[in-house]
Formats: sequence, structure tokens, C-alpha cells
Amino acid sequence: MEKLLVAQNVSKSFGNYKALNDISIEVPKGSIFGLLGPNGAGKTTFIRIINQITMPDTGEVILDGEPLQPEHIQHIGYLPEERGLYKSMKVGEQALYLAQLKGLSKQEAKKRLKYWFERLEIGDWWNKKIQELSKGMAQKIQFVVTVLHQPKLLIFDEPFSGFDPINANLIKDEILKLREDGATVIFSTHRMESVEEMCDHIALIHESNKILDGKLIDIKRAYKSNTYEVGLHTSDQEKVTAALHEKFEVFPASFKSINNELQYKIKVSEAASANDLVSYLTTQGELTHFVEVIPSANDIFIETVQNN
Repeated sequence: MEKLLVAQNVSKSFGNYKALNDISIEVPKGSIFGLLGPNGAGKTTFIRIINQITMPDTGEVILDGEPLQPEHIQHIGYLPEERGLYKSMKVGEQALYLAQLKGLSKQEAKKRLKYWFERLEIGDWWNKKIQELSKGMAQKIQFVVTVLHQPKLLIFDEPFSGFDPINANLIKDEILKLREDGATVIFSTHRMESVEEMCDHIALIHESNKILDGKLIDIKRAYKSNTYEVGLHTSDQEKVTAALHEKFEVFPASFKSINNELQYKIKVSEAASANDLVSYLTTQGELTHFVEVIPSANDIFIETVQNN
């Protein structure tokens, strides 16, 4: 798969503090790449290096086949976690100014702003000052400014912070559409449900080191444990429970059901299959619920960080 951004052995220190330690990451073109990690892991430092706000001590960043250069900033859109709009400026005036800083003519900027303001139904905000808007309203403006120049690479750092669920879903859909239209996205967030919904690839940074990366679906496969959530209706629960404990690793489970049933998580050996488990369970009673337990991004995040 062709890569838009490649970071090779990037390290950065601030005095005696090592913010990044020999980080190598590859971001495929046309993907949403989740940059994950606890607070203080080094994510923001890495993002600032891509944006040339700070420079690495060692290593190299390559954008679309070329070593990162000052002129590449025109091809990057960055929405930082800490928003940076001028509160006393009018929305339209500020959006035009920031669009022209990214290389758009005034005429082209007005055309594209008209499209986005209509799309997000914010046309009547043009003459309002930023300080008159709520936090969520201001973030919509900054989102528009970030994507307006149609950059090759979009970087969103906690893009849903401050949004209510409706507007968070609206922005999520817009980010997914941008990917469909060819944009490449680096997405940094603590919202693991957003990672599940949006990310194709992820990298996990912890204490300045990359400890996990790859396609999210492949990582889920690697972390699954051959465990199944089971509901079993039987007339002799004690006998069946004892038999299950003798044959498998059995753990308590709780899920919504209309049946008065045994509820367990059952782990089978690597040599066994789901069919083997189903065949056995149907000899013990009526199988009412059977779902493979797939680790969530949140489960993987917690387990990997704790193990490291």
C-alpha cells in the first residue's frame, strides 16, 4: 500500500526529558490513521514535528515521497486540541484570512467557504465574532478552516472535544467523507469508540515509545483469545455448570436476555473451533446466545499499556 507519510527513527528530547524515542510510523494514503496513547505519551510532540512547529533531534519525516520541507505545510491541515481562533475577529473575515495563508486566492476561498457554510448550515455566522459563538460553534469554524485548502494530509487532535453528540456525529461523517474523497487523516483521540468507527490503522505510543501499530483489524485478530459469550438454557444448571468447568476455561458473563439461562464466557483451546464448542453446548441444553468476544480498541489500549 502506498504511503503518504513515513516517519523514520524520529527522536526528540526537551532537556533531560525524552519526548519521542526512535519512532517509526507509516501512514497509508487514503486511510484514517489513529495515533493513540495516554496523556504525555508523545503524540502531540510527533504531530508538532509533522507540522514543523518543532524539529526532531534525529530521524526523518517523508511526505508523499519527499523529505519534509517548509513548503509542505501547504499540503497539511491541522486541527489542534487547543483551538486558536482570534476571538474578536468576525467569522467570515477570519476564515478568509486563514484560507489565504494556506495559499488560496480570496475569490477561491470565498467559493469554498460558501460551500462549507451551507453544508454545515452555519451561513448566518459570517458576521458574528468568535467570542459570540459557543465552543462547539467555534470548533465548526476551525474544522472548516482546517479542511478548506483540500490538503493531502489532515491531522485532527481530539476533533470531537466540546461537541454535543449530534455535532460530533456530523463531524465524524465529514471526516469519513474526506477519506472517501482521497484525503489521508491522522486522528488523535482518547475516544476509543471513535477509533472503532473510523480508523483503518493505528499506532500506540506509550512513554515516548511506539509499542503497537498496524491495521486495526489485524491487531484485533492478534489479540482475540478464542473466547465466546454463551447463553445456555438447561433444566439442571448446577450439573451443566460443573461439566463446563471441567472441559473449558469458564468465566462469568452478563448480557441482556429475555431467557432464564446460564451466562458464561467460555475460552476454548487453539486447536478447537467455534463449531466444536457449539456441538458440545447443544448436547447440554438449548443454546440461546453465542457470540465471539472480539477485543475492542479500548481493551487493546488498556492491555498493551499495562503490559508495557
